[in-house]
Amino acid sequence: MTIAFVFPGQGAQTIGMGKALADAYPAAKAVFDEVDAALGESLSSLIWEGDIEALTLTQNAQPALMATSVAAMRALEAEGISIDKASFVAGHSLGEYSALAASGAISLADTARLLRTRGQAMQSAVPVGVGAMAALLGLDFATVKEVAAEAAADGEVVQAANDNDPTQVVVSGHKAAVERAAEIAKGRGAKRAVMLPVSAPFHCALMQPAADVMAEALAGVEIKSPAVPLIANVRADEVTSPDEIRALLVEQVTGSVRWRESVQAMAGKGVTEFWEIGAGKALSGMIRKIDRSLTSRQIGTPEDAKAAAEA
Repeated sequence: MTIAFVFPGQGAQTIGMGKALADAYPAAKAVFDEVDAALGESLSSLIWEGDIEALTLTQNAQPALMATSVAAMRALEAEGISIDKASFVAGHSLGEYSALAASGAISLADTARLLRTRGQAMQSAVPVGVGAMAALLGLDFATVKEVAAEAAADGEVVQAANDNDPTQVVVSGHKAAVERAAEIAKGRGAKRAVMLPVSAPFHCALMQPAADVMAEALAGVEIKSPAVPLIANVRADEVTSPDEIRALLVEQVTGSVRWRESVQAMAGKGVTEFWEIGAGKALSGMIRKIDRSLTSRQIGTPEDAKAAAEA
C-alpha cells in the first residue's frame, strides 16, 4: 500500500472543525495556539464558536482550514504516523499551503500569515459582484477550455479554473462571461451549470493583482525542501526545489488547479490510497470519480487518527 496525504481547499470549512483534535491532542491544540499568535487574534475562537459567514470570508477560511489540516497531521503523528509514511503530499488550491506546512517546507506561523495575505489579496483583486465562478458538470477539461474560449468576449475573462474530476470542471472570470460559458456548456451537453457562492473569481487572470502581492510576500519567507515530494497544482507533477515551489505558489493564484491530473499522476507513481487530512471529504469524493480503484480515508477527528494508526 502506497499512500498520499492530500489537503482540502476552500469550501470545507465548518464551525467546530478541529476542536475535538485540539481537545484530544496537545500537539493539535498547539497548532491553533501558534496560528492565533502568528495572526495576532483568536482565529480558533472564530473556528470553534464563531459565525459561519465570518469563517467563510476568504481571509479567515484559508488560514483556518490550514490550521485544521496541520492539527490533524499532528494528531496522526501523536498516533505514530509521521509525514514520511506518505510517498507524496498535495493540496487543492489553499490546501497546497497546508501540504507544505505539514511537510515542513514552510513554518506554521509563516503559512498562517501567507494565507491571511493571500485571502485578503484574492478578495481585493476584483470588486465584489464583478467576478464569478461556476461548476460545469458532465463535461471534460478539454471541452470546458473550448467553452471558455468561446464565452470570452470584448476583453472579458473566463477560464477553466479547477479540473476537479472527470465530471466537474469549474470556470472563473468576469460574471457575464461565466454566465455565457454556463449557457454554452449546456448546449455542449453539460448536465448542469451551477453558479458557486464565492466572493471572488479565483484561479484566473483577474487574480493577477493577488499574484503580485503573493510574489512579494513569498519572497520574504524561508522555504525548505518538503519532507516528501509535493505534487503541485499547476504542474500536476512532483516538485521538491524551494525556488520552484515559491514560483509555483505565485503561478497558482492565476493558474488552473489540475486536481484530476494530480491524482492520476500520483496513481501512476504507485499511490493506491489517499488520506484526506483536515476538514470534510470533498477530495475523497473527487478521487473516487477520478479512479474507482483508488481508496481514501478521512483524518478529521481523534477517532479517524486512531483508526488510521490501527490500520
